[in-house]
Amino acid sequence: MNIKAIIGLGNPGPRFLLTRHNIGFRVVETLVEEIGGNWRIKPEMEFLEIQINGKPVIVVKPQTFMNLSGKVWPYLQKRGITAEELLVVHDELEKPFGSVTFKQGGSAKGHNGLKSIIAHCGQDFWRLRCGIGRPEDKSLVPDYVLERFKETPEQVNQMIAEAVTLIREL
Repeated sequence: MNIKAIIGLGNPGPRFLLTRHNIGFRVVETLVEEIGGNWRIKPEMEFLEIQINGKPVIVVKPQTFMNLSGKVWPYLQKRGITAEELLVVHDELEKPFGSVTFKQGGSAKGHNGLKSIIAHCGQDFWRLRCGIGRPEDKSLVPDYVLERFKETPEQVNQMIAEAVTLIREL
């Protein structure tokens, strides 16, 4: 895995801050807090470059809302980054709460942020999937992902810490 860019998925604004769909934002924010750096702002994204194990990595938080997350891809592409060098951190309904796993490629499975990225760069990027579980009734999914976690803040922070550790070990 030769990661040169990380996109944390989420929705901008205080309304979405602690929701399940924003776990990608929270992971990259924690990573940046630990390593240090200052976010730069463009209309469609917040971004910065950090060093992970001596290698430069661009970290991005799209500010376009989840369904348009792929709009940040041209910025990364102009910097010579390929889909295979991209890691996307996102919430994963298909994994139980707290599970954190890497996967390369695959479909979006209904995740609108992943759909948008796939539409811009294809499916070959890496994913760090942060398990949020799923409601039994599929019709509840849109509201479920935009709700706050039912788990304790400590449990959520543990998942974030595990994700950050995995990224730092790349």
